[in-house]
Amino acid sequence: CQWIYRLHSVGLLAAAFRPDEQTCRLRAYLRQRANLIHSASRHVQHLQKALEQMNLKLTEILSDITGVTGRSIIRAILRGTRAPEKLAKYRDKQGKASEAEIAQALTGSYREEHLFELKLAYEAWQFTLGQVEKVDGQIAQQLGRMRCDRALPPLPPKARPKRRASSPGFDVRAALYYVVGLDLTEVEGISELTALTVISEIGPGVSRFATVQKFCSWLGLCPNWQKTGGRVKSSRTRRGVNRVAQALRMAAQSLHHSRGALGGFLRRMKGRLGAQAAVTATAHKLARIVYLALKHGLTYVRQSQEEYEDRMKEKQIQALRRKARRLGLDIVEKAAGGAPAAAAASAQG
Repeated sequence: CQWIYRLHSVGLLAAAFRPDEQTCRLRAYLRQRANLIHSASRHVQHLQKALEQMNLKLTEILSDITGVTGRSIIRAILRGTRAPEKLAKYRDKQGKASEAEIAQALTGSYREEHLFELKLAYEAWQFTLGQVEKVDGQIAQQLGRMRCDRALPPLPPKARPKRRASSPGFDVRAALYYVVGLDLTEVEGISELTALTVISEIGPGVSRFATVQKFCSWLGLCPNWQKTGGRVKSSRTRRGVNRVAQALRMAAQSLHHSRGALGGFLRRMKGRLGAQAAVTATAHKLARIVYLALKHGLTYVRQSQEEYEDRMKEKQIQALRRKARRLGLDIVEKAAGGAPAAAAASAQG
């Protein structure tokens, strides 16, 4: 303890990162909301269990029993409706399953004890969602307190994602825009909740991190080199629970079917490193983009997968030319008339 005190007194002990007071309040609200969402998901699992015990295969017909169709059918069952044909009438017009399929899935045994379990699970789920709405109100108020003073251009309109039962009750994108000064949801894979999680953990600025390398090291997304005797023993990323890193990994996983540059990068890394390492590498790239956006106010410019592949092809050609020069060779590009678009090497002199 005396040695730590001496290091701290002469300024040789760096302090751990802690955001400002306003960000800490927002972080506490977001973490409370995450706990409530986790509790709500457990109640949904209890709903599914009660339906399965009554031999009601609603989970196999509907992708989400907490959607419009699922909630309407569950409420009708709790009110006393048992006829499958009547329950199927609550089908939403936008649903994929037909009324006949829903009616067939709702043919089961409505036992009293399982109906009681279904009622308790539904009421607990509704109560938890009510708690989430209260927390959302506090989050909206806190974002209003953190609103920046500088004048900003109006936020361009953008189609909001499909609303779910646990979605925030306010416009998260607009609230974050007036706090940060830019729209982080323009970055591929970053949703409103992902951007909100990032801002709630690090704040609207990254001035506490001197470089982007230190920021990625704090996240635990960069390689952790372990060398001995000049040989690399391991380069695995540092283990740890960082909520920003977890959110960026989830954002990276959503890019598997993206036709943008980051989607092409993820698939390219997946072929080289495997799925898990590719997600970490893409999350690392997302972290660098977020850092530069927050520090310099840079707007993310989307690139298509074709543009990314052309840039990678040009880099490969430049690498081949450098290697050919080291070997004393020249790169000669063949004509496009019927010949393959490959490069041939010929000896000098």
